[in-house]
Amino acid sequence: MTEETGTAKTGGAALLGTNATVASLDRVRVDASDQPLTTNQGVRISDNQNTLKAGLRGPSLLEDFVLREKITHFDHERIPERVVHARGSAAHGYFEAYDALTKHTRAAPFAEKGKITPVFTRFSTVAGERGSKDTARDARGFAVKFYTDEGNWDLVGNNIPVFFIQDAMKFPDLVHAVKPEPHHGMPQAASAHDTFWDFVSLMPESTHMLMWVMSDRGIPRSYRMMQGFGVHTFRLVNDQGESVFCKFHWKPLQGTHSLVWDEAVKISGADPDFHRRDLWEAIESGEFPEWELGLQIFTEEQADGFSFDVLDSTKLIPEELVPVTPVGRMVLNRNPDNFFAETEQVAFCAAHIIPGIDFSNDPLLAGRIHSYVDTQITRLGGPNFHEIPINSPIAPVQNNQRDGLHRQALPRGKVAYEPNSLAGGCPFQTGATQAGTAQPRTNGFVSFPEATAEDKVRGKPAKFAEHYTQATLFFNSQSDVEKAHIAAAFRFELSKVGVPAIRERMLSSLVNVSQELAAEVAAGLGMEIPDTMPKATANPQTPKVTVSPALSLLALPGECGIRTRQIAVLVDNGVHIDSLLSLHDALVEAGAVVHFVGPRVGMFVGDSGAGIEANKSMENSPGFLFDALVLPDGSQAVKALAGNEHTAAFIQDLFKHCKTILALGAGRELLGMAGIGQVSEKDEGVLLADSTDAAKVAPAFIDAVAAHRHLSRLTGPPTK
Repeated sequence: MTEETGTAKTGGAALLGTNATVASLDRVRVDASDQPLTTNQGVRISDNQNTLKAGLRGPSLLEDFVLREKITHFDHERIPERVVHARGSAAHGYFEAYDALTKHTRAAPFAEKGKITPVFTRFSTVAGERGSKDTARDARGFAVKFYTDEGNWDLVGNNIPVFFIQDAMKFPDLVHAVKPEPHHGMPQAASAHDTFWDFVSLMPESTHMLMWVMSDRGIPRSYRMMQGFGVHTFRLVNDQGESVFCKFHWKPLQGTHSLVWDEAVKISGADPDFHRRDLWEAIESGEFPEWELGLQIFTEEQADGFSFDVLDSTKLIPEELVPVTPVGRMVLNRNPDNFFAETEQVAFCAAHIIPGIDFSNDPLLAGRIHSYVDTQITRLGGPNFHEIPINSPIAPVQNNQRDGLHRQALPRGKVAYEPNSLAGGCPFQTGATQAGTAQPRTNGFVSFPEATAEDKVRGKPAKFAEHYTQATLFFNSQSDVEKAHIAAAFRFELSKVGVPAIRERMLSSLVNVSQELAAEVAAGLGMEIPDTMPKATANPQTPKVTVSPALSLLALPGECGIRTRQIAVLVDNGVHIDSLLSLHDALVEAGAVVHFVGPRVGMFVGDSGAGIEANKSMENSPGFLFDALVLPDGSQAVKALAGNEHTAAFIQDLFKHCKTILALGAGRELLGMAGIGQVSEKDEGVLLADSTDAAKVAPAFIDAVAAHRHLSRLTGPPTK
């Protein structure tokens, strides 16, 4: 985005579609530079410091309309937070189609190669309240609002492709269980407590989702480094009224990376805004996050042949059965101007679809179609939330809906009904042609005419009764380190459960997933492995895929090298400056963000007499906030750092979390001081070099940082 025009650039071409959302917000932007203070009615305020009183020491007067307006507005500043996904961060951007997808869908974003559609994307935790921490173990929301020229389309998903429950009927129960327990309001933003595990241990359908949340997917390194999924099966419908099924996948250009548990816990104390800050600062620095949108497209006939039901949101489709076809990319290139007005007031609704996109009969999706709209009416004060600028479509809005709280539009004329003759029949319905015939793009939305000829019934299809096969698929598809992390997460969570029967019930369910996993968790809880929980399906269909490498985080290392990685360089008086400056230049050129970190912030004098400024201190920015570390040369500096109370912990955290460390010259002594003695030959994440070779070792250091972590260093689960 250029500040002058608000126009995003790619390949030298202006993204005119993005201008539409910028223009829609221009009328409500407020720039107070060189402007006087006024009331909400535009009356200039002469004194904003003192209440109107009867005499300097007299009573305040009720007629002080400036005070009353100011206090009244303040009293009503807060709106109800979201019941779930309350803690979120968002950004503006655009979606660019790789090619026309008209064979499968008439949806506007895929109408032609290179078409640009403005978007607003919000990421969030699920369980925590608005003021909770970013790094809690949780699923993450991944919601994208497409401002298309045929209306707004909201693709409201998560960073996990499956969900806890199969039917929306259980959604209130799930949320009540995972939220803080009502008698004391604890724990905040955490699932490690009795009510959550009581519920899921009685709901075997939750097992697959539990595997994902207890994996490293539940503690992502960054919003920019996590996948997104539409979760449900949707329909694509083309101009001829032909339909196929699809699932939506977002894959990050930065790769899929996570935190380890010890790191996540420490970060939550030092910087509870860790993910929010990361997204904001990346965009502000011009490092625009990017995701590729891929579709799994399949027919109803293919779906009938799967061993699972595609209408079951606790199941995914392995990529070995249906490959993911890349169809476009999303770039987030502008931060919100105002967090409340945009990020907090944005209203995503699963019911918001456009011609070319339609629903499947997924019973969880059916409930979401109602729930999201209903929620926004309460949260945003009435049915006119679509008129809030961040929610306004760029497509014209013309209908006979009138009035209601917070109405912004000013409809003209005396006609507010259809059909009519007094307004020339306008606004008029566009009409539709029958399925299978040519349908011009200007026609309106037409639901896919799916045939139904069954009795009303409360129940589930037979395939919905199988709950463990895909949980086993997920576990078997993980690396050994990821499996260890899953076991550690289950141990930690269940150790917080105070009712032994709940632990035993959950373990009996895990036996159906993996004997190895159940044994690891049981050992950590001092329990025997219980009898297997009975399965609802005695003879499930044999799955065609038993291992899927794409389900491991390691499958997507990313294409960005060390861009945006945060690298700490320790400094103190007497540091060897030349080596650090040459290394700094190489790292910055590679796209890293380098921080000189001292025992305090401010200037330090190097060995040459030149100064070097620390912009962070070991006290305000502990080691676990960084992706890599450089230990400097210079005997005086090394001696001073060795005597500082924070240095050992700073180094130990980076080493413990398997991050890259480069020690220059005398800086090796700091490794020994931190208790890091002989480093394994398999550990490519600890580099040693003379300060004179700093420039030469830079490429090897960059390659090591790009690996994210050096997992050979792990000697135990992250909870130890």
